[in-house]
Amino acid sequence: MQTVNQNLKPLTLKRNNNNNLEIGGCDLVQLAKEYGTPLYVMCEETLRQIANEYKSAFKYEKFKPTYASKALLNIKIAEILASEDFGFDAVSMGEIYTIYKSGCDMDKVTFNGNNKTKEEIELAVKLGVGHFSVDNFYEIKILSDELKKYNKTQKVLLRITPGIECHTHEYIQTGQLDSKFGFNLSQIDSAVEEILKYENIVLVGLHAHIGSQIFETKVYEDEAKILISEIARINKKYNLKLSEINMGGGLGVTYTKEDNPPSVYEIAEVIISSIEKYAKEYGVELPTLYIEPGRSIVCTAGATLYSLGSSKQVPNATKYFAIDGGMADNPRPAMYDAQYIAEIANAKENAKEEKVTISGKYCESGDILIKDIMLPNPQSEDILCVYNTGAYNYSMASNYNRNLKPAMVLVNRGKSAIIVERQTLEQLIENDVR
Repeated sequence: MQTVNQNLKPLTLKRNNNNNLEIGGCDLVQLAKEYGTPLYVMCEETLRQIANEYKSAFKYEKFKPTYASKALLNIKIAEILASEDFGFDAVSMGEIYTIYKSGCDMDKVTFNGNNKTKEEIELAVKLGVGHFSVDNFYEIKILSDELKKYNKTQKVLLRITPGIECHTHEYIQTGQLDSKFGFNLSQIDSAVEEILKYENIVLVGLHAHIGSQIFETKVYEDEAKILISEIARINKKYNLKLSEINMGGGLGVTYTKEDNPPSVYEIAEVIISSIEKYAKEYGVELPTLYIEPGRSIVCTAGATLYSLGSSKQVPNATKYFAIDGGMADNPRPAMYDAQYIAEIANAKENAKEEKVTISGKYCESGDILIKDIMLPNPQSEDILCVYNTGAYNYSMASNYNRNLKPAMVLVNRGKSAIIVERQTLEQLIENDVR
């Protein structure tokens, strides 16, 4: 059964009676006119569909879906996912505060990260974050000290690096032995013993995250085996009752026709059957299972609208068309050589297709969004719709060249609403000091 992460485009995308593209029943050309470009567009129906696919696929009594907030977070996105019974994986005080201000249940939040500052730890403790994923020795004492201030105890997971290398970009691999994240397998006992020194820190389980944009399924079985075998060993050695595992996220999505990620149902089958198999083999009770999808939740629901501007034909070579955005609102092509597909949103009936390269407006030769794409007679002021931009585009956006960050609009059933205002020039300079 196909799931949203395997789609190239939002579920509601179509050409309307004017032959313009629309998402969520909203004409994209009209959205561009009303809200300006660049513009992030999020399809609520697509977002809710993938959330429900996760809940439907993971037929496991102790399943706790947890959204990896780093992929995309604002108050409205948090509200939608909380309404679908998702918890949140947060990696900064900014994410924690956004989740808190959205009114979500803070007990469903896991605080993750390889260098949590004292200020971040204090805020997480103060606001009642449900779990910490302890990443290193440095944070253990700081956490205990902050807990004492508020007379609290804290449930923690121990984040480990299981030594699993996924076939993905090296920058988004996280589970290999030589990683900045978590405790190496040889360090686990020392970490457990350190945690046990503190009465206000309660170790309840293990956490591992093996990477992002994963197209394999066997790696999840390997991860489950390592986590459960380690829980069995730790429980026996230290007379503990660890009962939770967090397997991270990482399920890939379809950015181009060449991508072939597994469905949510496929990974759910592998993960659940592996947990049941190894729990029986190692003699442990079935653990509470946390999964942290991020990209696969929001990516397909998102598209970005740009206006085409200047063009340049290099003699006997490339024809460039520039957009009014680029690497500041989507740094992924420059960082990872990420690939995208796009269409012209406005009507282009019987137009001859032309091969062009879509460049950004920023002062970098590497600011290229899409190389050698076929578009129907592209012209200045056409509206370009780039698909699968829900994940990491807004999250990584910057003010490079002192440009303003774009707005974000949520569309559903023919209605649109701003969920992130476009940055203004006054907001751009508000923290500058004369």
